[in-house]
Amino acid sequence: MTEHHLAQLNVGILRHPLEDPRMHGFTSMLDTLNEVADNAPGFVWRLVEDGGNDATAIRTSLGADVLVNMSVWENRDALWDYVYRSGHLDMLRRRSEWFELPKSPFQVLWWVPAGHLPTVEEAVERLELLREKGSSPTAFGFRDSFLPESAASAP
Repeated sequence: MTEHHLAQLNVGILRHPLEDPRMHGFTSMLDTLNEVADNAPGFVWRLVEDGGNDATAIRTSLGADVLVNMSVWENRDALWDYVYRSGHLDMLRRRSEWFELPKSPFQVLWWVPAGHLPTVEEAVERLELLREKGSSPTAFGFRDSFLPESAASAP
């Protein structure tokens, strides 16, 4: 068993309310993609609202029109495979249909001790850190991945 897992948060600013028919392409895929994630090799956990199957009703300090997606994975490769080598890639390709084009980083990765489930507040802090200071061992993206050991020794 590893000592660390990889947490991720990604956010999207909605173009339309979730109930709008123009969002159907997105909302109709959620259950399937969540099931794919839940059964993916290396999947540990994902944020869901109480009594729900997704996080679409969860709002943060980022804004009322911002959806959050947060999950924890055993390692970078497991997350990469889910994001880019599953049906999730089709959703990514269509992202601009449902979400505003991001003007700042919309995804952040960071290492957590195995067994730790990050809070939404913790995740938003990591995203804000990435936006303010750029990539570091404590907040990074896929392009600048760091090893867990470097995060443990970061200031």
